[in-house]
Amino acid sequence: MSFDTLYIANRGEIALRIIRTARRLGLRTAIGVSDPDLRSRNTAEADEVIHLPGTASSETYLNIEAVIDAARQSGAGAVHPGYGFLSENSEFARAVQRAGMIFVGPEPNSLDAMGDKLKARAVAVEAGLPVVPGGEADNAAQAAAIATETGYPLLIKAVSGGGGRGMKRVDHEDLLQQQIDMAMAEALAAFGDKRIYVERYVESGRHIEVQVLGDGRRAIHLGTRDCSIQRRYQKLVEEAPAPDVPADALSAIENAAVKLTEHLGYKGAGTVEFLVDSETFEFFFLEMNARIQVEHPVTEVVTGIDLIEQQLTLAGGAPLGFEQRDIVIEGSALELRINAEDPAADFAPSPGFVARAAWPAGPGLRVDSHIRSGDTVPAAYDSLVGKIIAHGADRSQAIERAGAALRHLSIEGIHTTAPLHTRILEDARFANGAVDTRFFEGFEHG
Repeated sequence: MSFDTLYIANRGEIALRIIRTARRLGLRTAIGVSDPDLRSRNTAEADEVIHLPGTASSETYLNIEAVIDAARQSGAGAVHPGYGFLSENSEFARAVQRAGMIFVGPEPNSLDAMGDKLKARAVAVEAGLPVVPGGEADNAAQAAAIATETGYPLLIKAVSGGGGRGMKRVDHEDLLQQQIDMAMAEALAAFGDKRIYVERYVESGRHIEVQVLGDGRRAIHLGTRDCSIQRRYQKLVEEAPAPDVPADALSAIENAAVKLTEHLGYKGAGTVEFLVDSETFEFFFLEMNARIQVEHPVTEVVTGIDLIEQQLTLAGGAPLGFEQRDIVIEGSALELRINAEDPAADFAPSPGFVARAAWPAGPGLRVDSHIRSGDTVPAAYDSLVGKIIAHGADRSQAIERAGAALRHLSIEGIHTTAPLHTRILEDARFANGAVDTRFFEGFEHG
């Protein structure tokens, strides 16, 4: 490594995850924490803790000036942004570099290219990837003109950001203006950018993504993940590799991801996301997440490759240490996101004091969590409290181990999504594999 101290510009389970790999690599770690996080597990495990006064993300974890000052104070040679917060912010990446530190992620120009969905579509087309038919729309008239080519239903998306905010399905033209107004308002509130675009809605689609690594010159893939089980465009269950995809279609999707990564001259870990028609396996580029993903552990357990280590190594200027032929996928893995939400109350957030947190353990199980008995889940941040990763020799064994893990999980004091995950695993459609993005809609009302 060309640095010996790593500053972690994040919180929660991903911060702890980064700390542990950095420690294994012999790096000193520093982390900035807000008022609610002063007694967190991360403060106990990092080598240095720097207080970021305040609670709101805007004054702490999203405050570029405060984060850069804290990183300088720690003497860090590199900054890891984790996921969310500033991880895909090119202004932050440039600020890190101006301060003489290494940004553990892609170059700012790659962040610029992939952070704006319209730019990303254009770059994907340049690279020869198929995209969902559609285009930018400033008003209902423009969207209606696009609809004459694509037909209904349409999907409205925010140009900036993600997470389902600013995303609306439109089934009929008479609903177009209302949905556009709502989408623009949500996008402006969430991302400060009201721009939207519309595209054809694929009725029976799967959300399949490819994990890539690049060193700025060449790239490889580490296989696929299926993230089709979503509620309001938020992922609930992820698995690797994507099940029940013909080998030729799988290869075409993986090769397209590598092609885009090399076209960008991309450096670091990234995820190229595709919408795949469940019937024909025709696929379309959706976006590229230029950071580590929440669901990265399922790829790690089926490949044996530590993706945080790869990020740190590549950020330090090393070339890729693998050829594509070196990557072997072994078995199947599932990740269950355990959120502090109450499924019985329309998934209302459930922050508060955790009287008891007993996480499962056993063969083929991994838990990534920062929550212990006696911790408090703050109301100010994301509701994720942990991830259960189950790995098996095949998909059936992975599902069996995930179900057993849920039976042994005990979190008291707050509501979590664990009971919902139990129901998903017991659903016959899920057991059969290859569910599409409509699974949870039918599940919720079934």
